[in-house]
Amino acid sequence: MNSQTIGGHLLVECLVAQGVTHAFGVPGESYLAVLDGFHRHADQIRFIINRQEGGAAFMAEAHGKLTGRPGVCFVTRGPGATNASIGVHTAFQDSTPMVLFVGDVASDTRDREAFQEVDYLSFFGPSTKGFAKRVERIDDVRRIPEYVARAFATAMNGRPGPVVVVLPEDMLTQAVVAHPVTGLTPQGLPRLAPVEAWSDPGALRTLRELLLKAERPMVIAGGGGWTVQAAQALQRFAENWCLPVGNAFRFQDTFDNHHPLYAGDVGIGINPKLAERIRASDLILAIGPRLGEMTSGGYTLFEVPRPRQTLVHIHASAEELHRVYHADLAINATMNAAARSLEVLTAPVTLPWADWSAACHADYLANLEPQPLPGLIDMPAIVACLQTHLPADAVLTNGAGNFASWVHRFYRHHGLAKGCKTQLAPTNGAMGYGVPAGIAAAITTGRLAFTMAGDGDFLMNGQELATAVQYGAKTIIVLLNNSMFGTIRMHQEREYPAHVAGTGLKNPDFVALAQAYGYAAQRITRTDEFEPALLAALARSQGSLIEVMLDPEVISTRGTLSAIRDKALASLLPKM
Repeated sequence: MNSQTIGGHLLVECLVAQGVTHAFGVPGESYLAVLDGFHRHADQIRFIINRQEGGAAFMAEAHGKLTGRPGVCFVTRGPGATNASIGVHTAFQDSTPMVLFVGDVASDTRDREAFQEVDYLSFFGPSTKGFAKRVERIDDVRRIPEYVARAFATAMNGRPGPVVVVLPEDMLTQAVVAHPVTGLTPQGLPRLAPVEAWSDPGALRTLRELLLKAERPMVIAGGGGWTVQAAQALQRFAENWCLPVGNAFRFQDTFDNHHPLYAGDVGIGINPKLAERIRASDLILAIGPRLGEMTSGGYTLFEVPRPRQTLVHIHASAEELHRVYHADLAINATMNAAARSLEVLTAPVTLPWADWSAACHADYLANLEPQPLPGLIDMPAIVACLQTHLPADAVLTNGAGNFASWVHRFYRHHGLAKGCKTQLAPTNGAMGYGVPAGIAAAITTGRLAFTMAGDGDFLMNGQELATAVQYGAKTIIVLLNNSMFGTIRMHQEREYPAHVAGTGLKNPDFVALAQAYGYAAQRITRTDEFEPALLAALARSQGSLIEVMLDPEVISTRGTLSAIRDKALASLLPKM
């Protein structure tokens, strides 16, 4: 005989049926029935308590990046949902599967501007310029299984992204006889699997013909939807055709940075030599990226709408193809299917661009050579120390700021082809992402999570160290302290020389702050102090913070311009 359950319990059962093991959130009275469901099913799903909804949403987004399954976040109405919007926007621009559940006002108070009431459809989208792929409200408790299944399918299919599901408080307490939508994957798992869109055979033949005509081809890989299998297939395709591969902005683990065909990262502060090679290329094969502002060098590497280079654009969403750039060949395919299709394209015995590919890699290696810098802190040496001592499967996270350029330029990811995702970074430039993303990585994978943060960046979500300690999630944070919002100061001094306003920071004692949360912490002022501090952090079972004191006059503004990408960076960094 079918027994009744309440909506909140049924919702949790639906999450379990989708294979969800962790949900992140801040509790709210609007979804107490769901919290009771987490209590009832605590042996199957873990609710991670966050300190602020922005941190919770970032953790869910990071979980989605790492697993390829939708990261799940729960927040309450009004301020809770708006706080979480930063993570939803990150998931949208990063093409990360995610589902945000919002506890809402009761049905009988709706449309009266009730306490904390928000029109979520208007706020979150959906549209190509909005926050979410889909926004829905569950008014009928019997339809919870339908809506949850659709949310997961929408989040994963096509271009992955976030879905927002609104939960009226009274609906969650209503009794119902219903069961989760399970459905089995081919592997027998009780959850929905994303649908693979395969490349058209005719388009593949055309692509092969374009490759045979090329003299200076270039692959740019990145975007959402990559798996280990897809990355390995991409590597075999590149090897078969001796193609140089650049990774799109903040997707630097898509292709092995140690591979002799790797050309570098195509993002903020791009290696000027790589930028020139992209402009000089006669065939660009973009596999997965949207070719947005950061990857296109502010829409300068390719002319809009018709690039000078022959452009082959492969993307999981048909809506993204021809949206900004009119491709010579557009292929609507998911990354798994596209890469597996490409790897079977037969290549000729000899290829005319072998020297071109070798030169692209040589340019990348030359760009790893650091310039001599003034001051007591040598950031390239610190990143080299990380490269030496961090395990190959460590997850590196960062938020937004000039500080991230050090790891982006000098740290070399082995990539998904080696078995796991190792980079979590927000392509939408969201500050405060690195700390919660690192904590989520530690909770989700059990692997070492390392975070590079700036002082302004850290203070946006540093409170989540309490979450890390509560759940025994070990992370190592290197906090670069230059007492300013350094990126904005750089742009400020470029546009309004000597008119400094709104960018200086009076910071707390970060060592004492981290220790108050339960992290081990120390401060260093010289490069030679870093390696002992890192080794001590690696040996500890608890999380650690290493504060690196930077000379503001050296590391900001003009000093940063010369240090990160020579003087060319000034014209390549966006005005944010």
